[in-house]
Amino acid sequence: MASADADAVATLLSAAAPTNLSLISSLLACAIAQFLKPFTIWLKDKKWDSRKMVSSGGMPSSHSATVTALATAIGLEEGVGAASFAIAVVLACVVMHDATGIRLHSGRQAELLNQIVCELPPEHPVANVRPLRDSLGHTPLQVVAGALLGCMVAFLLKSST
Repeated sequence: MASADADAVATLLSAAAPTNLSLISSLLACAIAQFLKPFTIWLKDKKWDSRKMVSSGGMPSSHSATVTALATAIGLEEGVGAASFAIAVVLACVVMHDATGIRLHSGRQAELLNQIVCELPPEHPVANVRPLRDSLGHTPLQVVAGALLGCMVAFLLKSST
C-alpha cells in the first residue's frame, strides 16, 4: 500500500511540475540575463541602474540567451537531427545576427542623432525632442555571453531532470 501511495504522489508531482524543458529553459535564461544586466553595468561603470532589468541592450544579451536555451533544450530533448532543432538554430542565428548588426548600428545612429540634437540652438524646432533610445543592440561579446548563458541554463535544467 505504501508503494501505491508513493507512486500516486510521484504522479501528482510530475503532473504539477512544468515539463516543457524548451519553454522553461528559454524563459529562465531570459530572466537570468535580464537580472544580470544591472550588475554588469555596475561592475563596468560603478553605477547602479535597475531599469536595465527591463530594457534591451547590455551584457549579457537576453535575446541570445533565450534563443540558444531554446535550441539547446530542443537538441537535448529531440536530438540534433530533428526539424524543430534546425528551426531553433536558424532562429537563433537570425536573432543573434540582428542583435550585432542592425540593432547595434541603429543604436549607434541614435547616439549620433541625439548628439546633433543637443548641439542645436534652443529655438530650433527639434531642439526639445525627447532623446532616442541608443541602447538597442549588442556587441559580439554580449551576444556570445548570452549564448553561453542560454546553453548553460538548458544543460543544467536537463541534467536536473
